[in-house]
Amino acid sequence: MAHKQFKPLDFAKVRTYSVTKRFSKVQTSLLGKKLKKGASLSSFIRGLPDILAAQNLRTIAGKIAECHRKNRTVLLGMGAHPIKVGLSPLIIDFMERGIIDALAFNGAGVIHDFELAYMGETSEDVAAALKDGSFGMGEETGAFINQAISEGSKNHLGVGAAVGQEILKARLPHRKLSILATAARLGIPVTCHIAIGTDIIHMHPKVDGKALGDCSLRDFRTLTSVVATLGGGVYLNVGSAVVLPEVFLKAVSLARNLGNPVQNLTTVNLDFLQHYRPLTNVVNRPTLESGKGYNLTGHMEIMVPLLFAGILEEL
Repeated sequence: MAHKQFKPLDFAKVRTYSVTKRFSKVQTSLLGKKLKKGASLSSFIRGLPDILAAQNLRTIAGKIAECHRKNRTVLLGMGAHPIKVGLSPLIIDFMERGIIDALAFNGAGVIHDFELAYMGETSEDVAAALKDGSFGMGEETGAFINQAISEGSKNHLGVGAAVGQEILKARLPHRKLSILATAARLGIPVTCHIAIGTDIIHMHPKVDGKALGDCSLRDFRTLTSVVATLGGGVYLNVGSAVVLPEVFLKAVSLARNLGNPVQNLTTVNLDFLQHYRPLTNVVNRPTLESGKGYNLTGHMEIMVPLLFAGILEEL
């Protein structure tokens, strides 16, 4: 059987055009500016390249500043990692300034927030403690939080309000570092969304499953009420790869089902790795008809202060 023969192309006939006639995505006006020793933060922010993530960072900062000026809702959803990398003072500052209007935690966020308030430190060495079964068995953490949630259920509170109020009531020595206590003091909603079995307090003898479910469901309904006001606002998902993206998507659907359009929404996922659920349930799906979703990838202990600095410069 004869093989097919291929005729060589005449590359001398390739058509070209002047590169000056072409649109180019990288232009002189978008380039970064030189850094000077002792430069101000404002000049540093202005000197970032107006390209890709740096452009998005400035856009997001401008949007949050606009929301603050126009009294639109800014909701911060966060896993425990922002607390573990030292961001609580920055978040508390933005709560006190009225820039962050509401927050949503996963269960681990409550634990690390309490431990900071109780002893000014947190985050045990899991690998070292796991081998003898002592991981997660800290008495004070499990006892305090479970007791607060049990009392909160009796008083018809969510997890966030129950623990925050108890931190204030107990006058824990480092309560000024507590996001939950700050929220209770300022009257800002902080909701906590618990997956049973994911948190160390679920291993403690004082755990009350009925109270956990009751308070966390109450928090979900509170979160949905906040999400219903997010039209034209901003939702930030910082460091939660599964729980909060799932909870947020359901809250958006429920709010819309109850007659709240939640349109022109800006969503931001900020994490050092990008995952399916935040990309799908935070960035893409809620903004399909209107609004805009953004991804910022990087270490939170660097990216969040940088974003917050940009917001303050915009304001």
